[in-house]
Amino acid sequence: MRKIIDIDQQLIPKLKLIAAIESSSVKKVMEDAIIWYIDHKQKEQINAMSLDQKEDLGLLLLLQQAKTTNTVSEEELFKS
Repeated sequence: MRKIIDIDQQLIPKLKLIAAIESSSVKKVMEDAIIWYIDHKQKEQINAMSLDQKEDLGLLLLLQQAKTTNTVSEEELFKS
Protein backbone atom coordinates (compact mmCIF):
# COMPACT_ATOMS: atom_id res chain seq x y z
CA MET A 1 0.00 0.00 0.00
CA ARG A 2 1.42 3.37 -0.94
CA LYS A 3 0.79 6.31 1.33
CA ILE A 4 2.24 9.78 1.03
CA ILE A 5 3.25 11.20 4.39
CA ASP A 6 4.92 14.44 5.42
CA ILE A 7 8.24 13.91 7.16
CA ASP A 8 10.03 16.62 9.08
CA GLN A 9 12.92 17.86 6.94
CA GLN A 10 15.32 17.45 9.88
CA LEU A 11 14.58 13.71 10.02
CA ILE A 12 15.39 12.92 6.39
CA PRO A 13 19.22 13.20 6.73
CA LYS A 14 19.06 11.08 9.88
CA LEU A 15 16.99 8.44 8.11
CA LYS A 16 19.44 8.43 5.20
CA LEU A 17 22.39 8.05 7.59
CA ILE A 18 20.77 5.12 9.41
CA ALA A 19 19.89 3.50 6.08
CA ALA A 20 23.48 3.88 4.85
CA ILE A 21 24.93 2.45 8.08
CA GLU A 22 22.58 -0.54 7.92
CA SER A 23 23.03 -0.99 4.15
CA SER A 24 19.31 -0.60 3.78
CA SER A 25 16.83 1.80 2.22
CA VAL A 26 15.10 4.71 3.92
CA LYS A 27 11.79 2.98 3.26
CA LYS A 28 12.98 -0.20 5.03
CA VAL A 29 14.32 1.81 7.99
CA MET A 30 10.96 3.55 8.35
CA GLU A 31 9.05 0.27 8.06
CA ASP A 32 11.27 -1.31 10.72
CA ALA A 33 10.77 1.69 13.01
CA ILE A 34 6.99 1.50 12.62
CA ILE A 35 6.95 -2.25 13.27
CA TRP A 36 9.09 -1.77 16.38
CA TYR A 37 6.81 1.04 17.62
CA ILE A 38 3.65 -1.02 17.16
CA ASP A 39 5.18 -4.03 18.94
CA HIS A 40 6.41 -1.77 21.76
CA LYS A 41 2.95 -0.21 22.24
CA GLN A 42 1.27 -3.65 22.22
CA LYS A 43 3.66 -4.85 24.93
CA GLU A 44 2.98 -1.71 26.97
CA GLN A 45 -0.76 -2.32 26.75
CA ILE A 46 -0.41 -5.96 27.77
CA ASN A 47 1.84 -5.05 30.70
CA ALA A 48 -0.71 -2.46 31.86
CA MET A 49 -3.52 -5.05 31.93
CA SER A 50 -4.74 -6.65 35.11
CA LEU A 51 -4.47 -10.42 35.56
CA ASP A 52 -8.20 -10.82 34.82
CA GLN A 53 -7.87 -8.82 31.61
CA LYS A 54 -4.89 -10.94 30.53
CA GLU A 55 -6.87 -14.13 31.19
CA ASP A 56 -9.82 -12.76 29.19
CA LEU A 57 -7.51 -11.89 26.30
CA GLY A 58 -5.96 -15.36 26.40
CA LEU A 59 -9.41 -16.96 26.34
CA LEU A 60 -10.42 -14.74 23.42
CA LEU A 61 -7.31 -15.75 21.46
CA LEU A 62 -8.00 -19.43 22.15
CA LEU A 63 -11.62 -19.07 21.05
CA GLN A 64 -10.49 -17.43 17.82
CA GLN A 65 -8.30 -20.46 17.08
CA ALA A 66 -11.12 -22.94 17.66
CA LYS A 67 -12.51 -24.78 14.66
CA THR A 68 -16.07 -23.68 14.12
CA THR A 69 -16.84 -26.39 11.57
CA ASN A 70 -16.91 -29.16 14.15
CA THR A 71 -20.01 -29.22 16.33
CA VAL A 72 -20.85 -31.27 19.39
CA SER A 73 -24.40 -32.27 20.25
CA GLU A 74 -25.90 -31.23 23.57
CA GLU A 75 -26.16 -34.88 24.64
CA GLU A 76 -22.49 -35.51 23.92
CA LEU A 77 -21.48 -32.31 25.72
CA PHE A 78 -23.30 -33.15 28.94
CA LYS A 79 -22.66 -36.91 28.83
CA SER A 80 -20.99 -38.12 32.03
